Amino acid sequence: MKVPYQQAEEFLRAIDDDWSQLIDHIGECKFTTKSERDPYEALVRAVAYQQLSTKAGDAILKKLINHYGQFPAPPQLLASTFEELRAVGFSGRKVETLQGIANAAVSGLVPPQAVADSMSNETLIQQITTIKGIGQWTVEMMLMFTLARMDVLPADDFGIVEGYKRLKKLEIAPKRKQMAEIGLAWSPYRTVASWYLWRVPK
Repeated sequence: MKVPYQQAEEFLRAIDDDWSQLIDHIGECKFTTKSERDPYEALVRAVAYQQLSTKAGDAILKKLINHYGQFPAPPQLLASTFEELRAVGFSGRKVETLQGIANAAVSGLVPPQAVADSMSNETLIQQITTIKGIGQWTVEMMLMFTLARMDVLPADDFGIVEGYKRLKKLEIAPKRKQMAEIGLAWSPYRTVASWYLWRVPK
């Protein structure tokens, strides 16, 4: 992955002095993907972390895997009771979302990796956000970290928006629509831009 990142760094560096200084400060991009996970597993993992700290999400996933002895396949999740999944640490709303994801994986609404690879970002977002409890951010995380798409900007991600606010010394953080428009200048490397914005010094 070395070459695309070098190109991305040079491209972002050329935007302005702020970007150039940020890349100097952080150093080379070390964005890594988990492409061995399929979209179903990526979505289940993303739900575990929704509105929780990394530590809390890690703990829930560990309990989930221990409970089944492995990462549960869609039929295993569907066969689980509400109480079982609550005991692992998922909220009632998340249990509903998980079973929705498992159902969608069985029906093909959440496609297997080989199929997802040939689908556009827009199509995947449109299709997967029809699952109750799955928003655009969750699908964007899957696009970035599972499908290794290099031009994704989660425009309402708190860390990205705050990072940009600090980078540009703004009084007010941009709203989603504004952030998406600003980010057009970073295409086709919006994933790498996101990685750097997550790391803007406090």
